[in-house]
Amino acid sequence: MDIVAWVLIIAFFAIAFIGLIYPIIPSVLFILGGFVVYGLFYSFSELPWWFWLIEILLVVLLFGADTVSNLIGVKKFGGSKAGMWGSTIGLLVGPFVIPFAGILIGPFLGAVIAELLITKSDWEQAIKTGVGSLVGFLTSVVTKGILQAIMIILFVFAI
Repeated sequence: MDIVAWVLIIAFFAIAFIGLIYPIIPSVLFILGGFVVYGLFYSFSELPWWFWLIEILLVVLLFGADTVSNLIGVKKFGGSKAGMWGSTIGLLVGPFVIPFAGILIGPFLGAVIAELLITKSDWEQAIKTGVGSLVGFLTSVVTKGILQAIMIILFVFAI
């Protein structure tokens, strides 16, 4: 049963990192799922209170990382709320329309289209907003990857 438990735990953690590239996958829930699998197979009491406290704080940071990174990226490049929403929609739709490349093209096109159609920005500003959405997305991926790695490292130290 140990092998089954650890295969499941590692699979949950791996899926969480895949979620960095495919945002439709709720990464943080898979990391928490790995912790739950450990608790079910072994014991939740083996994980100390400080572990759960730090993990909860990191979960809150992970949920906010996407929104904050996207907002900062779009705003830093002069984009509007429409550009931010367009980028978010493009981020969710892009990978399904254009597998692999859609993860980068989707947010860019979403932000550009939203800026052109909704805020009536010129092409130059729309392109800048699209670049800002890419910068925000890539920053978010790096930030979330680091936070997820910290969560897993804490888990390893706690057990």
